[in-house]
Amino acid sequence: MPSPLHDTLNELFRDRPSLAVELIRELDDVELPEGLPVHLGDNNLNDRPSKDLFPDTVVLVGSKHQPLHAIVVEIQQEKSESKRKQLPRYAAALWLFLQCPVSVLIVCPTQKAADEYARPIPTTLPGYMLQSVVVGPNDIPVLTDAEAVIADPQLAVMGIMAHGARRRVVEAFVAGLQKMDAQAAPRYYEYAYRTAAPLARRLLEEIMSSTSWPVYSPFAREHYGRGQEDGRKEGRNEGRTEEAVRMLLLALEVRGIEISDEIRNRITTCTDCEQIETWLRRALTADRADDVFLPEEPSL
Repeated sequence: MPSPLHDTLNELFRDRPSLAVELIRELDDVELPEGLPVHLGDNNLNDRPSKDLFPDTVVLVGSKHQPLHAIVVEIQQEKSESKRKQLPRYAAALWLFLQCPVSVLIVCPTQKAADEYARPIPTTLPGYMLQSVVVGPNDIPVLTDAEAVIADPQLAVMGIMAHGARRRVVEAFVAGLQKMDAQAAPRYYEYAYRTAAPLARRLLEEIMSSTSWPVYSPFAREHYGRGQEDGRKEGRNEGRTEEAVRMLLLALEVRGIEISDEIRNRITTCTDCEQIETWLRRALTADRADDVFLPEEPSL
């Protein structure tokens, strides 16, 4: 069953089919002229009743009906021998349909999977061996500049998938989104979140919780609201502690209990509200400081 990562990466290529063309140009020896139109093609490659020839995405370069080149895009998260055997069939079926060169582009979130799919795939057809073009973490640039994120948000999403454990990558990604179009930014954030590994998700959530993040999408509102609520709770706790300190000092003054500078500093620097309230309860009936600050408590 397709995963959120699988579906999200397919959305990226369907949003911007030219991304597949750029990756093929960079990673393979295929020469594709600049300026040609790029389209999504039909990913139903069957010429007979079948359920098994549906690659993830098909990208066509040039005319939609007589393309110069076709690209099968597949998202593969782990090794699958059955999938490896399907890939040559995808390429052959698309070549038969369109009568143009076909590349198979495999995108893998882990280098282990990328290395597996980078191996040539032999077939029982004499002379036909498929060499896929594979994109793994080693092939995805490390973007640490917000302007680079703005220039290529789809590639930046893939960068979060591959390098999201690096804080600078996540910070640059969010900084880029904050400067991006208000309608597009939440979509790319959520793409990144769905493809990110657990550590990268925690970093994204941490930054999202900042009150400086613009609240656009339901996901953003959830995390922004969580950050706001956490801030309110923290503020309430600080206010409660400050009030408890004030009441304790007042109770000591009313009871005529003299305290040393050391004890006063101990009170005013304490951040444990429950401890201060314990001292306050004692101060209401105590006659001297030793009855408030009991010997068994650690001294400063």
